[in-house]
Amino acid sequence: MVHGTKAQVLKTLKSSDLGDIKCSEITSRTLVSFAQELNKSIEPQTCGNYFSHLSNIFTVARPAWGYPLSRQEFDDAVTVLKKLGLIRKGGERNRRPTLEELDRLMEHFGRIRENRPSSIPMQKIVAFALFSTRRQEEITLLRWDDLDDDRVLVRDMKHPGDKIGNNVYCELPPEALAIVKSMPRVKPEIFPYSTDAISAAFTRACKILGIEDLRFHDLRHEGISRLFEMGRTIPQVAAVSGHRSWTSLKRYTHIRQSRDKYDNWKWNAAVAAGSVGVRPTEA
Repeated sequence: MVHGTKAQVLKTLKSSDLGDIKCSEITSRTLVSFAQELNKSIEPQTCGNYFSHLSNIFTVARPAWGYPLSRQEFDDAVTVLKKLGLIRKGGERNRRPTLEELDRLMEHFGRIRENRPSSIPMQKIVAFALFSTRRQEEITLLRWDDLDDDRVLVRDMKHPGDKIGNNVYCELPPEALAIVKSMPRVKPEIFPYSTDAISAAFTRACKILGIEDLRFHDLRHEGISRLFEMGRTIPQVAAVSGHRSWTSLKRYTHIRQSRDKYDNWKWNAAVAAGSVGVRPTEA
């Protein structure tokens, strides 16, 4: 069972048995049966992720597109699934990549780029995700027209109550802005690549390099942690991360101010350059 990004989840849902049922025939019982089938191959936390994405569809399907999907049937199904323990929220991840792991990833992606100049510039994307704290899908939606000095409009930012059309201006730290300025302006999007391609490249690299339990989204967690380590306040971090509620950032308040461990990172200058298969500069 494929799972991960929203695009991957929706693709899986489309090709499942649920995708073959008429909208008017989808009931709470149908959705419960679908979840029971999912739980044969995935964990309740992952099933919860599927239903989180489905929730968006059931919310807008009737008013926006005229499809007869019942939000009440969906809510009834979720009530049952929670009682049965078939869907569950995942615990907070605290996985942070080490500099050694990041160095190995950057070197790996550099070799690929040197051999295939047309491949995705994963070195820049990885570094940008870390320094900007942007999610994978947000990165692919950033447009040149939305760049405003040292901030950028982040489209469809994830938010519990307003996930579609939730466009927010977020500050770009200097390191992230430098990477943006190094990108060739060939399409409306700054990073004109698909989330599936980015996810596949990152997952494949981790597997090849033997880097365990590291996800692309962990780069956002690392970037936010870095800002707190630099002594940034919750409002200052929220201006970068895009959090509307500062409550979500309270999990980071235990982080003590120390230093910016990326201050002399050997890849800083390299990823801000316009070269292909960039090499690091020694500190």
